[in-house]
Amino acid sequence: MKYKIAVIKGDGIGPEIVDEAIKVLKKMGEKYNHNFEFTEVLAGGIAIDKTGKNLPEETLQVCKESDAVILGAVGGPKWDSLPGNERPEKALLALRKELNLYSNIRPAVMFDILKDTCPLKPEIVEGGMDIVIVRELTGGIYFGKKFTEGNYACDCMEYSKYEIERIAHQAFKIAQSRNKHVTSVDKANVLETSRLWRKTVEEVAKDYPDVKLNHLYVDNAAMQLVVNPKQFDVIVTENMFGDILSDEASMITGSIGLLPSASLGDNNFGMYEPIHGSAPDIAGQGKANPIATILSISMMLKYTFGLQSESDCIENAVKKTLSDGHRTADIARKGEKIITTVEMGNIIVESI
Repeated sequence: MKYKIAVIKGDGIGPEIVDEAIKVLKKMGEKYNHNFEFTEVLAGGIAIDKTGKNLPEETLQVCKESDAVILGAVGGPKWDSLPGNERPEKALLALRKELNLYSNIRPAVMFDILKDTCPLKPEIVEGGMDIVIVRELTGGIYFGKKFTEGNYACDCMEYSKYEIERIAHQAFKIAQSRNKHVTSVDKANVLETSRLWRKTVEEVAKDYPDVKLNHLYVDNAAMQLVVNPKQFDVIVTENMFGDILSDEASMITGSIGLLPSASLGDNNFGMYEPIHGSAPDIAGQGKANPIATILSISMMLKYTFGLQSESDCIENAVKKTLSDGHRTADIARKGEKIITTVEMGNIIVESI
């Protein structure tokens, strides 16, 4: 089987971590007799430097013609002085919108072998933690009407019922394959969009009688994530709330360098990326942890290509690598040997 994949390495540590993920994917192709065809295109800061645009039309076209997209990271202080629409991060928002990637799936899994890196008390996360955050990705305040005049600025949070319905269905379907519990996060005591959100999620819940639904205000949800994170199974929420809560959840696991994400649209088309940023301060030094990107590849095999065994194979290779004590700088305890980005990629490949 042939799979066409658009590759956007991006800025900062993006090229380093994507190279290791592609190395893993090529190994999977050899092992399972799959043909992965890669087309590298530009987006973000490097695209600005080379083409003058953060998202060249060629990049968008290649992505649309591919079966999936791999993205490293975009942005950095070099481009911070640019106007909002010209910044590297705008390319990421435009990709999500143009590719209709309305659903962001972010697993937050704490590997038991790394429990000492968790900033919470051991008794809070005893036995591990496994949460999936389902974030609506193309609506809300990031994409609403914007206005600036002098000393006044306005960002409008907007949602239509159908946008809420489709993300809610996704969350309930994921919960059916897990522990059958969805927590919907909103701010319905204050925001009109949240009142529509809560009402719509409750309507969708009627189609999934086997799944328990509860609601939390976003401020309480943020508190509960650090007080009792194991109470959660699947969290579904709007764009900005999901952006914040998923980063909080990632740090509870011990390192943002471990967590993957999938941005999905219709027909299982997806863009796969680690949830961390471009980390320009460590770019080119071999310090970046490629595991989040490698696990994003595992999600791609599962969600877009339907290759469950291949996805499990990568996850098991990562678990074995960590169990054998291999650590990049972000997850190493004092006195532990630190390996480079490339070394981590090589060890995972050998474990497949």
